[in-house]
Amino acid sequence: MINHEFDIIRVLIASQDDEMIKKLILCLTENAYETVTVNNKTDARKNLLSFQPHILLVDRQIPTMNSLDLCREFHNACNIPILMLSNDDNIVDKVLSLEIGCDDFMTKDFDSRELIARIRAIVRRSHSNIPDFSTLSGTSPSADSDSSAKCITFPGLVINLTNYSVSYRGATIEMPPRELELLYFLASSPNQVFTREQLLDHVWGYEYVGDTRTVDVHIKRLRAKLPGKNSWSIATVWGVGYKFQTKPAKSE
Repeated sequence: MINHEFDIIRVLIASQDDEMIKKLILCLTENAYETVTVNNKTDARKNLLSFQPHILLVDRQIPTMNSLDLCREFHNACNIPILMLSNDDNIVDKVLSLEIGCDDFMTKDFDSRELIARIRAIVRRSHSNIPDFSTLSGTSPSADSDSSAKCITFPGLVINLTNYSVSYRGATIEMPPRELELLYFLASSPNQVFTREQLLDHVWGYEYVGDTRTVDVHIKRLRAKLPGKNSWSIATVWGVGYKFQTKPAKSE
């Protein structure tokens, strides 16, 4: 396990925006982070293997490639934490970025202190899911890797945080990482009510700067994918927040 309080954090930057790259490198090196910059998918893949970064910073506007495809591929391949940077605070880009696996989204006019805080939070939150770069080289994970499963089961539902999978009524449900983490967090404390602010803090990993409706959007998507059974549901506590509600199953 990486001790993020003392080890140097390695950051891979994927961008062709020279001004933003300079700003990022200045900010990151001032905080003793190691950085490598790439401007195409081939170099990104090579440096994921050789540099083994703790986090990937991706420019949403890269003229020569689709940044969303790059993020989706690398997240699915090795579970690398990703922070997307964009020219503007476009809600469509933000939602798309989060849905394909990015951990966070910021505009390029970021405050350096906030950027560092968010990077630290993302890396700290992902310490138990260290990126597996062996998948990029075609090798298998080490046999002695930690196999302790973080798995929660309810009637008809299995939530596995170890391999980021959800099974509902015997079928695998495709679910972006943030949705799964939110579901796992709620289900880990059945019938406990959490405010939107608490959910943002626990699941997103920092004091979220933005609209708390982010939680509402994720809850709506979870309910659409998991309509619920008689014995459990994702319930709204009006004026407060949400809870994973469990109750005795009705007799068939």
